[in-house]
Amino acid sequence: MDQERAGRTGDNRGAAARPHRLWTGACLAVALAVGLGGCGGDIRTRGHLVEDRNLAELTVGQSTAEDVLQTLGTPSTVAPFDDHTWYYIGQREEQTAFFRPEVLERRVVMVRFDEAGVLSEMGERTLDDAEDVALVNRETPSLGREMGFLEQMLGNIGRFNPSGETSDSPF
Repeated sequence: MDQERAGRTGDNRGAAARPHRLWTGACLAVALAVGLGGCGGDIRTRGHLVEDRNLAELTVGQSTAEDVLQTLGTPSTVAPFDDHTWYYIGQREEQTAFFRPEVLERRVVMVRFDEAGVLSEMGERTLDDAEDVALVNRETPSLGREMGFLEQMLGNIGRFNPSGETSDSPF
């Protein structure tokens, strides 16, 4: 009979431990889901990303500047020396957590009008047309000299004017 009680007591302890294990497992699963949820990619569209269906509505030689404005909207920029050339620039990028954003799609659409305001040319550049440009890390030298830390800290000693008088000099 004592063995039967011991067996039942052991079973009761195991049964009491099961909800605790389930609770711990559920908490770990929720913490893991919340932690990994922050790592999901965030997709952003920047600029004016023109869709193919909008470009299909325009016809070279027939569409006017007003038609282009109604179909594509206001251009991202106008050529600086030619008011008859408009650019629509946009890109879609994805950023995961704190990593550098990855460009998924980039599109530059150029539309040019003749003197009468009729669409004379359409062109497009995508991410496949992009070229890597090597950046230069050099600095432009400037006149003068750079002050060290101690010169900056000790440079104003003796320049304090306790009387509060100001001189005519701007320096």
